[in-house]
Amino acid sequence: MLIEFHLIQNHAPSNLNRDDTGSPKECVFGGVKRARLSSQCLKRSIRRSETFQAALTDKLGMRTRRLPSIVRERLLAEGMATDLVEVAAKKASGFGNKDGKEQAKLETAQMMFLTEADIVAVLDVLRAAANEAGTVAKFEKVEAKVLQANAQQQGFRPISVDVGLFGRMITSEAFRDVEAACQVAHAISTHKLDHEFDYFTAVDDLKDLESAIEEDSGAGMIGDVEFTSACYYKYFSIDLDGLVENLTGAAIGRKDIASEERAEAEALARRAVLALLEAAIMSTPTGKQNSFAAHQLPAAVLVEVRPAKTPVSYANAFVEPARQGKDGSLVEASLKKFSAHVQALTNGFNLKSDARFLLAPEGNFAIADVEPVADLAMLCLRLDAVLAGEQVAVHG
Repeated sequence: MLIEFHLIQNHAPSNLNRDDTGSPKECVFGGVKRARLSSQCLKRSIRRSETFQAALTDKLGMRTRRLPSIVRERLLAEGMATDLVEVAAKKASGFGNKDGKEQAKLETAQMMFLTEADIVAVLDVLRAAANEAGTVAKFEKVEAKVLQANAQQQGFRPISVDVGLFGRMITSEAFRDVEAACQVAHAISTHKLDHEFDYFTAVDDLKDLESAIEEDSGAGMIGDVEFTSACYYKYFSIDLDGLVENLTGAAIGRKDIASEERAEAEALARRAVLALLEAAIMSTPTGKQNSFAAHQLPAAVLVEVRPAKTPVSYANAFVEPARQGKDGSLVEASLKKFSAHVQALTNGFNLKSDARFLLAPEGNFAIADVEPVADLAMLCLRLDAVLAGEQVAVHG
């Protein structure tokens, strides 16, 4: 089963996702420049959002280079001798690269997406090595590469929901790679990009405003920041079966999966899809938000549940950029293009779906053969019912 989210979302002046020069990210699509929000930016804003964290608080991992600090903190809490703990933390810094090279700083060489089970496995190996060595001198001689190999996954090690959704690639032998069950497109503007610049000044609060002294007049500093205003098309595709396989270990060939465990994984996967939907709708990238506060919600959310794993993005609706004019505002023009494209592809390619839901809060937008829902709560209820197999209404 494949679940797809399509969002049309207009943002006020903002710089939500910057490139290395500080400019809003962009791309060329349909022969013209578009505003862009990278998939990595969108995934992080979702994963770290209050909505996602609250829904899956005990089922999430962490992306960090600070494994050595975690090791130090937990082994100290267990009562291990401080000198052995320091060696263990140093050895843990070698878990972030293939050759097990320890780092000068107490950080791993690469950022790693770790689950609680991964951290426990590392602690078990380091604890056993420290106990076997007995002394600091002997423990220091144990190569981190050997410890890393000892922590290599044997059989199934549970993963967190976010790792199952977004996947991971790690060069360390201690952790396995995970194929993402969720694909996230770079969001692109439905229209041509126009960059603008905000010229700003700052005035020293202690400056004598009444002074006639020339040196004390004017701004304390000046600067500029680039920004844009854009209506984005966002697309998410979730392989529900793939997520369940990640959570149960079936994706790596595990066979001994009890029916109760599979049922729990399926229920957790449904929770994750709903949390992802809510977070995709309610969260916004944090770039320059203190300066722009571009917190706008989507104009329309289309959710499709497909029986076949044939993902379909509707980005080509905007190959010809949307324009404000006879089709109404820029958002209205974008929605009209989107609706026409969805209907054309659905009919032309006989796209099958188990259910299709549309949330358009302003109430003046509809798509043929798509069930309108009144609000976000109803959207989640209707989607959950379909995922649980309680309702199947075939369209297309």
